[in-house]
Amino acid sequence: MTLALARRLSVAPMMDWTDRHCRAFHRAFTKRALLYTEMVTTGAVIHGDRARLIGFDPLEQPVALQLGGSEPADLAEAARIGEAEGYAEINLNVGCPSDRVQSGRFGACLMREPDLVADCMAAMQAAVAVPVTVKCRIGVDDQSTDEGLFALVRTCADARVDTFVVHARKAWLKGLSPKENRDVPPLDYGVVRRLKAERPELSISINGGIADLDRAEGFLVENDDGPALDGVMLGRAAYHEPALLGQVDRRIFGEAVEDVGPFEAIEAYRPYLAARLDEGVHLSAMTRHMLGAMHGRPGARTYRRILTVEAGQAGAGLEVVDRAVAAVREAEARREAA
Repeated sequence: MTLALARRLSVAPMMDWTDRHCRAFHRAFTKRALLYTEMVTTGAVIHGDRARLIGFDPLEQPVALQLGGSEPADLAEAARIGEAEGYAEINLNVGCPSDRVQSGRFGACLMREPDLVADCMAAMQAAVAVPVTVKCRIGVDDQSTDEGLFALVRTCADARVDTFVVHARKAWLKGLSPKENRDVPPLDYGVVRRLKAERPELSISINGGIADLDRAEGFLVENDDGPALDGVMLGRAAYHEPALLGQVDRRIFGEAVEDVGPFEAIEAYRPYLAARLDEGVHLSAMTRHMLGAMHGRPGARTYRRILTVEAGQAGAGLEVVDRAVAAVREAEARREAA
């Protein structure tokens, strides 16, 4: 499967969430979706502990590395490192609104500097053979979308960038926290459809507030709202309810496969859990990404409690996961017998 096809459904880069353990769990649900790392700064990639910061298991593929930075030479070097590590794509963050990111002159504040972004993208493209892509907002603060999104895309496209993921909200760099920036600025899906209509030759994926696969499917077809988009990126919905991902190979990618339920995914995740436990990784570092797997099922609260409390205890192993899963099976059996 090509990377372009994998972009039909991707899981967003989310700080403190989409680490390697999270991605391995998500891969147990879907073989097709494109997964992303958390954003990693160029300085961390170049000078930090690469095994810890950007190491990944081959089972995660296809997986993209998201970089944060604004110095073309540093981004080129970080992209070379990412390619050498085996990442299928290098993505530049032009959307994160946090104060720390702004002070480093990268993330969403780069929406105001499209020429610099184009220079960064050109440097990365010259450094690597894998695709180099942009994830951005539709603008920042009082920018119009023409000054923000459309100017950025035009400038980057002139530098031969052809793939963009658009979070369909502005970022308010003053007055809103990063958390508020995920919800408070209104969504404008229409402007992303307009971008695709005006630039049909580009790959345009949409992100922001997409809560289910029904809505995701709607963006992938032409309708009264505009042309079909090339991809949909799920964020918090995929993290908090990962069982959604168990349907995407069939619904989004058209595969003739059975959906993967949470029991099957957890069983498929067990070898990864066991291998990491043998390496000294604490169980809780992995099970924290599993808390939403039983969303909506009988026994889900007990499942979450067991994973939250017991996985953090010294020496916790796979038996904790088994007890949590058993609690759900028992609750479902009781409901069926009632």
